[in-house]
Amino acid sequence: MKAMVYRGPYKIRVEDKPMPKIEHPNDAIIKVTTAAICGSDLHLYHGLMPDTRIGHTFGHEFIGVVEEVGPSVQNLKRGDRVMVPFNIYCGSCYFCARGLYSNCHNVNPNATAVGGIYGYSHTTGGYDGGQAEFVRVPFADVGPTIIPDWMDSEDAVLLTDALATGYFGAQLGSIAEGDTVIVFGAGPVGLYAAKSSWLMGAGRVIVIDHLEYRLEKARTFAHAETFNFAEYDDIIVEMKRTTDFLGADVVIDAVGAEADGNFIQQVTGTKLKLQGGSPIALNWAIDSARKGGTVSVVGAYGPIFSAVKFGDALNKGLTLRMNQTPVKRQWPRLFEHIQNGYLKPNDIVTHRIPLEDIAEGYHMFSAKLDNCIKTLIIANPS
Repeated sequence: MKAMVYRGPYKIRVEDKPMPKIEHPNDAIIKVTTAAICGSDLHLYHGLMPDTRIGHTFGHEFIGVVEEVGPSVQNLKRGDRVMVPFNIYCGSCYFCARGLYSNCHNVNPNATAVGGIYGYSHTTGGYDGGQAEFVRVPFADVGPTIIPDWMDSEDAVLLTDALATGYFGAQLGSIAEGDTVIVFGAGPVGLYAAKSSWLMGAGRVIVIDHLEYRLEKARTFAHAETFNFAEYDDIIVEMKRTTDFLGADVVIDAVGAEADGNFIQQVTGTKLKLQGGSPIALNWAIDSARKGGTVSVVGAYGPIFSAVKFGDALNKGLTLRMNQTPVKRQWPRLFEHIQNGYLKPNDIVTHRIPLEDIAEGYHMFSAKLDNCIKTLIIANPS
């Protein structure tokens, strides 16, 4: 089969790999129809995630058709059209029983922290991902869900991570009616977080980025106020000024490990790799929240030390909430919002490319070319 293969930082290609096989009675083999490139895939592409091994196939956002099922799979059959959450989880351990599917204790040798994730290095279990023609899906009775007949395929693939994560970011903020919410980052997750904040009762939503085309999308898609941090000497002073010098009730970091805005943090976090990524967006979030406010973190960071302003968070009495998204927990409400017309996930899709052109897709997304916001990968055209 054809699959995207990692060959080192900034080096990927499409190669022939062996077809995945049923390795456990509860496995399924999915013929991928549509996948996506996620902003967090760029952390792997840029060499920032530890233990990303040569030959690994990325891709944790994908949908497809069931090709084969193991003998114990009861909920799926060959031919079913399914969406697969990016979390790999058993459904029965201590954490899964509490809805913490992203922290499953049975799917990752490094499970003292994160659980399993498709295509996201051996730090998250070493599972090959869905930027391929076929993918093995463990615990097939637990994760995959049959796509409803009324749901568009492009909306379904965006529910496997980006939309669910943006919604989760707003959810972690415990937004109260009338709250002011600041979202750092106008990529897909930030756009969805801003849009979701309105659904949770926000009275004001502000999005901060430095790419004007993404800020324009934040205005049209998420109906948010926007600020370009590159146009201000100090974006935190501007955020204080625009919130009556109090700060925002809720601040969402939807950027993660490759945030721009501070040269030293960027060099030590992304070039020298002395930190688990550049924490500038997280520090800005701490600085721009009001005392007693909430900071929600859904941007991805590496597992090592980061120079975060924890003392400021302590002295301001902030609530810090964060995790990898337990995707399937978000789906019932998101299905309702889509069916009722409150959300149209694929409105942010800017590019659709075939699997064989995925290297160009990564370069375009990484370099922010052609006003790229979200790229879908067509693996097996129907």
